[in-house]
Amino acid sequence: MNPFLILLFSFLSFGSPNDKIGQPVQENSTTYFFIRHAEKDDSDPQNKDPKLSAVGEQRAEKWVEYFEDVQFDIILSTNYDRTRTTASKIAASQGKEVEFYDPRNLNDAAFQKKTKGKTVLVVGHSNTNPAFVNKILGEEKYQALDENEYGSVFMVTVSPEGEKTSEVQFIN
Repeated sequence: MNPFLILLFSFLSFGSPNDKIGQPVQENSTTYFFIRHAEKDDSDPQNKDPKLSAVGEQRAEKWVEYFEDVQFDIILSTNYDRTRTTASKIAASQGKEVEFYDPRNLNDAAFQKKTKGKTVLVVGHSNTNPAFVNKILGEEKYQALDENEYGSVFMVTVSPEGEKTSEVQFIN
């Protein structure tokens, strides 16, 4: 393949931090945005619930900027310090409360009913976000994220007719 085309495709596939994924949200559709918690403090490997690192705090603020044009109806997070902190910054910017979800119960009937027709942010983990997206899509489309990947955002849209689409953008 032509090296120029490879380079062009690379630029088109990986957006810049200023690119906004999937704008605008379709009316009456259910739209889910999935992000991983920002960088955690790894200074104590025994700590099962670390806080965000200084870099993570900065990334969490960048997520606020990234989503400034998206009005969320629901903001969900797992109940860990790193996910709560990441989600809380976005929630505070929109006057919302963070609700907790159990990553072992993904896309069940109660979740589908609660989120139908809404715009939802889900703050999760390197393994739970792709699994959650796959559950919604009904196919194994995405693999777990690399442990060093903190800048990906998945967007899944479910139309009123049940048609499902997804995209992922890397905004490192």
